[in-house]
Amino acid sequence: MDTNPTPTDTPTADKPRWFNGCAVAVVVLIVLFGVGAWALAEFEKGFDGYGQLEQSGPSGYVADPLGPGATARYEDGLKVTVSRPREESDGSYSLTVTYENDTDEELRPGGESSDSSVSESGSAPLVVRAGKSLDDYASGYGLTWLNRRESAAALMPPLGADEKRTVPVRIKPGSKGIPVTVEVDPPTADFRETAYFQLTLN
Repeated sequence: MDTNPTPTDTPTADKPRWFNGCAVAVVVLIVLFGVGAWALAEFEKGFDGYGQLEQSGPSGYVADPLGPGATARYEDGLKVTVSRPREESDGSYSLTVTYENDTDEELRPGGESSDSSVSESGSAPLVVRAGKSLDDYASGYGLTWLNRRESAAALMPPLGADEKRTVPVRIKPGSKGIPVTVEVDPPTADFRETAYFQLTLN
């Protein structure tokens, strides 16, 4: 006589355990792939420099300038926005250049000297000049920067990480409807590309 009871439960299949193991392996592979892609992107940025423009749409380069209200975005986190020009009652135009420091270090957007921080006819950290971005400085258009000292004073103080600063610019064109180019070239110890914005004073 068989006194051992017959088991009523059937042995559980190994399929759920195998399925769970595969799911965990897939999740781990996805995470590793994501981390690897991020590390490769950071390596590429470090290789070609964090001072490069990283844009969708117009590149911000001299042959493909940004328009009014657009933002130049650098790989290291710096963002620069040039507003639309607004006509004033005396025939001058006001606009702003806003620097947003999302890098992890302090920046000096005006460089070392207020005398050389802004210009309307030569190279400087902030240039506002008459003409299109591809025009040379003798473009045939006239422009006077009315508040250069105020602009330079706003540009000069160090800009800490996670800080934002707006630089006021007031200009008077030789005639209405001329193109104006704003060049932004924030100084850095390494390399930073110049961002170009092209505006029209209507």
